[in-house]
Amino acid sequence: MELPTFIWMFVVLKIPIIAALWLIWYAIQAPEPLADEERPGGGSDREPERGPRSPRPPRRGPHASPPPPAPARVRAVRGRKLTHRSG
Repeated sequence: MELPTFIWMFVVLKIPIIAALWLIWYAIQAPEPLADEERPGGGSDREPERGPRSPRPPRRGPHASPPPPAPARVRAVRGRKLTHRSG
């Protein structure tokens, strides 16, 4: 085995293992979260509501009024009209 391979196998590849062990140790040492009675300030951990929702559109069912008709289509006249020539 060459020396660079030996260094790679026994030193560099141990860094992720050491990091994983440190993370486990850190998680074990973390303090326990406070119970609901012990939390200062009261309230809940939920995010506050964003505000009132916009109203829902009316439901279209078999007993509801029909949907409103589509708006009239209007085309602007540009230039002269083309005439159809037969022949």
